[in-house]
Amino acid sequence: MIKKRRSSAWYGKHDKDGFIHRSWMKNQGFPDHAFDGRPVIGICNTWSELTPCNSGLRDLAEGVKRGVWEAGGFPVEFPVMSLGETQMKPTAMLFRNLLAMDVEESIRAYGIDGVVLLGGCDKTTPGQLMGAASVDLPTIVVSSGPMLNGKWKGKDIGSGTDVWKFSEAVRAGEMTLQDFMNAESGMSRSKGVCMTMGTASTMASVVEAMGMSLPTNAALPAVDSRRMALAHLTGKRIVEMVDEDIKPSDIMTREAFENAILANAAVGGSTNAVVHLLAMAGRVGVDLALDDFELGSEIPLLVNCMPSGKYLMEDFCYAGGMPVVLSKLAKHGHLRSTKTVLGGDIHAYADGAECYNDDVIQSFDSPVKPAAGLRVLRGNLAPRGAIIKPSAASDHLLEHEGEAYVFDSIEDMKANIDRDDLPVTADSILVLKGCGPKGYPGMPEVGNMPIPRRLITQGIKDMIRISDARMSGTAFGTVILHVSPEAQAGGPLALVKTGDRIRVSTSTGALELLISDTEMDARRASWQPDEPHYTRGYAKMYVDHVLQADKGADLDFLVGKDTRLVTRESH
Repeated sequence: MIKKRRSSAWYGKHDKDGFIHRSWMKNQGFPDHAFDGRPVIGICNTWSELTPCNSGLRDLAEGVKRGVWEAGGFPVEFPVMSLGETQMKPTAMLFRNLLAMDVEESIRAYGIDGVVLLGGCDKTTPGQLMGAASVDLPTIVVSSGPMLNGKWKGKDIGSGTDVWKFSEAVRAGEMTLQDFMNAESGMSRSKGVCMTMGTASTMASVVEAMGMSLPTNAALPAVDSRRMALAHLTGKRIVEMVDEDIKPSDIMTREAFENAILANAAVGGSTNAVVHLLAMAGRVGVDLALDDFELGSEIPLLVNCMPSGKYLMEDFCYAGGMPVVLSKLAKHGHLRSTKTVLGGDIHAYADGAECYNDDVIQSFDSPVKPAAGLRVLRGNLAPRGAIIKPSAASDHLLEHEGEAYVFDSIEDMKANIDRDDLPVTADSILVLKGCGPKGYPGMPEVGNMPIPRRLITQGIKDMIRISDARMSGTAFGTVILHVSPEAQAGGPLALVKTGDRIRVSTSTGALELLISDTEMDARRASWQPDEPHYTRGYAKMYVDHVLQADKGADLDFLVGKDTRLVTRESH
């Protein structure tokens, strides 16, 4: 007996509505038996030529389709908004929630029984998972995969990480502009996401650690034939998942999010994982808070990849990838038991994993760094928290007190950062306002402000920088991010003035503006928010409804899920 499926409400009816749904699909050449009650699998594709990271997904979709047909399913590919991290202004993060809405409503409106998410670029993976989790149909992820290692002058160079290094070297007079331009073509030389452990590869890694993809999904290069084979196997598996009724809510449990946090620490993952995991947890109803990221604070850095190490994702793949990391976490009791898309326990992903290069994937006993997890900072400057990535920071700045130099906007910073008379020293703390979810809007990756030119020419490579912004997962430095509440929402960051003293203590988790409560209250009484940059369309809706960074910067009305079947027809 054929199981009655969700898709039967579209394709199984013998009336006018069923006629319409089937007949118009048949104009693509699908035969009668495609509508015989087999599971309909949606392939949710973020392919776009304006999202170079995802430019290989059109090919991977064909691999997924092969697997779906093999398993007796009916694959149907559909597009959703694609977020080109390196191409969109003012920031792709402004549109992550719009992608999530697109994914959620597309899955809900169409007659599909399960969905394969094809993504990769930074915001596409979390945006797709947020939307899919809100509908809660069987779901599995196939990532686009990292680019091949960048090459220039006989050396490996890494996406983003070396952009920041080369840019600063040009400003310091240590690299010619011609060399800078010549490195451009060698950095991005194949399809795929950044080959550093940036946000894209971080999210692919934590998704694998959560059990929402097949093993090895995170690190296989985009152009490796094994990724196409993985896509095929994923198509086969999603059909089985529909029959087994394995949904995101079965996999994305509290324990799975804890595994994501622990894995993020072990791989030296992006600070952006914080806002994405918080938003994803909100969709499935898992009570995850900013302080939970302290779970990974003492986990050693095992993966020696840029920006926290020296290798790249291609090397990580050849060394054994995420299965090796999971096996090391499991060996030391840091892997929770959770269900995966394969139906078993996440520990199965680690079974038999071998490390083929112990300089790329190091051990708990001899790690890259002894404690790599993100640290949460709190105090009167960030009452709802801020974060720092110690593995990418300078040790001597993790305990520091200094005078603030304040930029009131991104335009202020860009206009003044290279002034020869900028009154800053290596001990100064740069503060940037107006770059949070509401203020920019969209919370861009500008938190890793450039070092002032007058200091970088003196050989200063790092200093403390504080903002309500994010930074690229490929970036590095002693950068305090996601200060919450943000300046535009009236957070204390809005009240900081040049010359104020700020104390940072990573060991105690403190971030303090050293002024009196009386002075703080007086400044707050005279503060006014800036006029919003957008007053229409989606951006206005975003500004009106976006939550703060400590809540994942989702839209307030999208938190949670709605699994009801749509019953009204269009004709």
